[in-house]
Amino acid sequence: MAQIIDGKAVSQAIKDEVKREVQALAAQGTEVTLAVIQVGDDPASTVYVNNKKKACAYTGIRSLEYHLSEYASQQELLALIGELNGREDVNGILVQLPLPAHMDEDAVIGAISPGKDVDGFHPQNVGALCIGRPGFVSCTPAGIIELLKRSGIGIAGRECVMIGRSNIVGKPMALLLLRENGTVTVAHSRTADLKAVARRADILIVATGKAKMITPEYVKPGAAVIDVGMDRDENGRLCGDVDFEAVSGIAGAITPVPGGVGPMTIAMLMKNCLQAAQMQKSGIFHS
Repeated sequence: MAQIIDGKAVSQAIKDEVKREVQALAAQGTEVTLAVIQVGDDPASTVYVNNKKKACAYTGIRSLEYHLSEYASQQELLALIGELNGREDVNGILVQLPLPAHMDEDAVIGAISPGKDVDGFHPQNVGALCIGRPGFVSCTPAGIIELLKRSGIGIAGRECVMIGRSNIVGKPMALLLLRENGTVTVAHSRTADLKAVARRADILIVATGKAKMITPEYVKPGAAVIDVGMDRDENGRLCGDVDFEAVSGIAGAITPVPGGVGPMTIAMLMKNCLQAAQMQKSGIFHS
């Protein structure tokens, strides 16, 4: 039976580390602050925002919440971002996605100061990751690296296959694995003989958005399988992109859904907020 990679335990350890660092900054007179902007009332977005508020409360990070109507103009949103960019008491800015259809997500992300872009989506931070410069890294891929390291799964020299090529997970994940000296293949819906490519992987990371797509035929015996998916099965129960029951019999290690990658995303957001405050305090990143 595969080792179950416990995202809840690892994320808790990271939040505890952040909490100690936030307290240390507070003792020096610096309060770490995250501003979260939600546009509209998407139920999933509201859940995510509430989870972020809870994590802020736990770690001691001050949370500022801004809620705009779904009918708000893009100009209103950009004006709010501009105001927050200029505030010295705000370290991180997060705009909850998706945005209403009349707004341009790229323009909104691009308006956030790179030094406050704790989601790691700004083109400047993405470019920094590509060339190995300091910057904020997208929270889910950064969390997966922490999960692997803290679970004793080595990356250097290993064959890593990322199924999925999104800007939020697939592409930054591949770059982070390269940074850790993994040998990386990015596969996707157009990959020829996807099962054969996946079976090469010592570390298989899956972000396809298709419930239980990955069955044992995709998995090399003993591989570490990281499931980024958040889907519903035929009975409406939460599941991932990996058929957990079937694959856990062949994998060496596997993340469950829920309780695997999910908790790591918010833990890494807290870590990015702390990093933003530390960098701004030291003058490395100016808003």
